[in-house]
Amino acid sequence: MPTNMTDGDLLLQLEPAVEETLRRHIEEAEDWHPHDFAPWDDGRNFAFLGGEDWSSEQSHLSDVEILSATVSILVADNLPSYHRELARALTDLGAWWRWTGRWTSEENRQAIVLRDYMVLTRAVDPVALERVRMEEMTRGYDAPSLHVLDILAEFALIETSATVRNNNTIALGGDEVLAKILSKIVVDDTRQAEVFAKIADEAFGVVPDQMARAIADRIQGFAIPVVDLPSKANSTEALAAAGIYDEDQQREKVFKPVLARWNFFDRDDLGDEGKKARDEIAHLA
Repeated sequence: MPTNMTDGDLLLQLEPAVEETLRRHIEEAEDWHPHDFAPWDDGRNFAFLGGEDWSSEQSHLSDVEILSATVSILVADNLPSYHRELARALTDLGAWWRWTGRWTSEENRQAIVLRDYMVLTRAVDPVALERVRMEEMTRGYDAPSLHVLDILAEFALIETSATVRNNNTIALGGDEVLAKILSKIVVDDTRQAEVFAKIADEAFGVVPDQMARAIADRIQGFAIPVVDLPSKANSTEALAAAGIYDEDQQREKVFKPVLARWNFFDRDDLGDEGKKARDEIAHLA
């Protein structure tokens, strides 16, 4: 087996693992539907249809819950850009393409249920939310082009970081319906992270040094998506100030657990290049 492989070679080499991982993911998936969690009884017409438009006193959520849910909506709603990034690297090759479609549909489910909840309960100004959503979607997901192994590492981290944000929001003990919604999303994100991590396991068996390098690079360059909130505040700074997600949590609840999942610091299959990559993030051991 060559010490370095191209993306095309890796796509073919790892496809059986993707096929099996996707099969298990679908078999073990919990089937849930956005409409079951939408509080339809809370909904009423806005002025356009003869009702009443939104006003700030109608919101029942705390500022922290609004912040967290808004960020989750905007991140999930940016699916076309994430999908485009995956599709560009994974092409339309068999199991890889089916996994891209499955992951996209699961993320879209999250966006649907959160937006329905926020609009029906009038938790946020729907006009401001829609405007910032349009702006975010127009701007798109701005990231350097990723190779196949980079994608595996990056999205294992992204999905894990989402579970941290949502679990912290649930822990606030606020709205029960929102907590139920976020609990379903956490399950989805945890299982999605495991898909990317499991395929990375297989990559370690093929190109351990390349996989180690991809992990070190993505960790050193990692940041959760930044979105412009309706208030125009920086979402990353606002989440940190609210205690929902900060650098300490990122280190302890995202980086370290994911690295432990890969047994990254105790592997005995790394060559010189892999060990060099591992040394670069040794502070996370």
